[in-house]
Amino acid sequence: MTRTTPRTVRLRAAGVSLVVELCAPVPRILHWGEDLGELTDEDCAALGLTADGAALINALDAPRQFTVWPTEADGWSGTPAHQGHLAGTATAPKPHLVGAEERDGELVIRLAEDTAGLDLTLSYRLDPSGLLAVRTEVARRTDAADPAPYDLSGVTTLLPLPRRAEEILDFTGKWCRERSPQRRPLGHGSHVRELRRGRTGQDSPYLLTVGVPGFGFRRGEVWGLHIGWSGNQRWLAEQLPEGAGVHASVLGGGELLAPGEIRLAPGESYTSPLCWFGWSDAGLDGLADRFHTLLRARPTHPSTPRPLTLNSWEAVYFDHRPERLLALADAAADIGVERFVLDDGWFTGRRDDTAGLGDWTVDRTRWPDGLTPLADRVHAHGMEFGLWVEPEMVNPDSDLARAHPEWILAPTAGLGPASRHQYPLDIAHPDAWKYLLESLDAIVTEYSVDYLKWDYNRDLHEAVRRTADGRDQPGVHARTEALYRLLDALRSRHPALEIESCSSGGARIDLGVLGRTDRVWASDCNDPVERQAIQRWTGQLLPPELIGSHVGETRSHTTGRLTDSSFRLLTALFAHAGIERDVTDCPPAERAVLREWAALYKELRPLLHTGRVVRADLSGDAALLHGVVAQDASAALYCWARLVTSPEGQSGRIALPGLDRTRRYRVRIRTEAGLPSFREGLGPAWVTAALEGWVALPGSVLSGAGVPMPALDPGQALLIEVRQG
Repeated sequence: MTRTTPRTVRLRAAGVSLVVELCAPVPRILHWGEDLGELTDEDCAALGLTADGAALINALDAPRQFTVWPTEADGWSGTPAHQGHLAGTATAPKPHLVGAEERDGELVIRLAEDTAGLDLTLSYRLDPSGLLAVRTEVARRTDAADPAPYDLSGVTTLLPLPRRAEEILDFTGKWCRERSPQRRPLGHGSHVRELRRGRTGQDSPYLLTVGVPGFGFRRGEVWGLHIGWSGNQRWLAEQLPEGAGVHASVLGGGELLAPGEIRLAPGESYTSPLCWFGWSDAGLDGLADRFHTLLRARPTHPSTPRPLTLNSWEAVYFDHRPERLLALADAAADIGVERFVLDDGWFTGRRDDTAGLGDWTVDRTRWPDGLTPLADRVHAHGMEFGLWVEPEMVNPDSDLARAHPEWILAPTAGLGPASRHQYPLDIAHPDAWKYLLESLDAIVTEYSVDYLKWDYNRDLHEAVRRTADGRDQPGVHARTEALYRLLDALRSRHPALEIESCSSGGARIDLGVLGRTDRVWASDCNDPVERQAIQRWTGQLLPPELIGSHVGETRSHTTGRLTDSSFRLLTALFAHAGIERDVTDCPPAERAVLREWAALYKELRPLLHTGRVVRADLSGDAALLHGVVAQDASAALYCWARLVTSPEGQSGRIALPGLDRTRRYRVRIRTEAGLPSFREGLGPAWVTAALEGWVALPGSVLSGAGVPMPALDPGQALLIEVRQG
């Protein structure tokens, strides 16, 4: 019997390939992962022939297939690609292929679902980074037989995984402990993470990764997913006993929709968030490098050197005396700060966090001349001027809440519990949206604001919009889209304005909001012991130049821990660095160290903000070795950090990852931030020499055999510079 071979589409980029067979009734994915090379039609036919497994006993009479839109119509018993109904009917979708086209690395597949009158469009775009971007549109036909709205309850993008993908890594967290990794085996059933916080969340899975057992930063094959969306989300890794066609399991996700949130009348449509899928045979560093490459290639990626920032929050809190802030700006300029940010407390009625949110005008009782004296002083020093705002929230004790209680995102039955004395605004309300745009535009224009620290300090509960006729509607989807429109509109009016995504620290970090902002605040915790871990894992998705990290006081205001200056300075160095303390009271010697560190940051940021992030696989987390290596491997910077003690007295030989083993290098220890506290009688010979100047060491030793690291006390770090030659 001759087998008719359907047309096959192959997408290839950066060592990755996606192969899709355009078979009827629904196309299927033959391969996603390692590049299979320049496949011929004969090769594709062979791939299709081997894509059918066995027809099992007490199962479907034909081999199961995993399609691009898996549903029960395929015999799929796992999470379906979409779910919905027409007033309780049309609950068993039966899509079929109506067309497909491939152009410039993008495959667009069009399906029709006639029972509910739906047109389904799937877009697969393989980016030059090797990341696969997938988006889905569900459209209700204008000529649908049933005019009732179609209640869409879920759209999930799914890709297959092979049998060897057996271990899951994702993240959890809380305030001041964001992106804490957790691992587990991928067993039978569904590993599902649902986020119902109305924002990405401090406990976001962030980058759901499945890999071969024991994968690490520098080893193992991994498959990952990031959902580029700032509202509610659903992530999953799922394995059924019967597999997923010839594959073993699936990886997928999408927006988590509330009941009734998306109701499609004829002519209306829903577009899913962009889901980013990545594959790497070089461990987590390889996967991270793909995301960093993607972000750095964006037209909107910051193109100027990332300015050294001073943020006023931990320096003055709500003590907004103009003379104190002017002195702080002068001291910041003396150190070498390039951006001065005035944090919470400048607007009408704001004396603490119980009042004022929503009233975005300058408090003239504190600032009788407005912010002009401070903004002018900052600009006169050659620094950028930034402001803290939290436009999406409102205090009940505010003129805005008193004038427009209907703008609060809450049920008609009344407000639920407050969080940080505030409630969310329904920014999808046209009048509320316009008020925020005009208020922010006026402030940015009047004071020539260069930068907004855009905060968002609570989860959304009972996030429903109140209609004119007194009914409640789910509101997270609408307000997330309204946020994107608000950011886009403000940036359109002020193209040079930069915006930071801050949300109780690092609770809104995703590629949806990053498409409209210029950096994130990784955490409210500046304690370097905590920050080393937070930044280590935030960097799994974002390159260093997008991650804000500031040097705080000796005693951390979030943990109470005392840490040495050098450790705090080196921790902040490997990000978009800044200062979060009152530098007016620094002794002369400490201010001199800050000046040296500021100059060091400016010297090294061209490498730190363009190179490849590398992280060594060490036994345990007592010590960390991470760094940034130039794209051509001609230079590198490494941080050797000791967080806590360990039973081992010696580190043994540790390879500096990312260097070219065939090249000759020079190594030295940079001491501008100060030296760590050593716990040794005599250090390794190469370290002793590198403290005095350059030491010649070949790549075969540095990155091959490895070098012994010095024994440091807990809470200490050492900066190692490597240059070719």
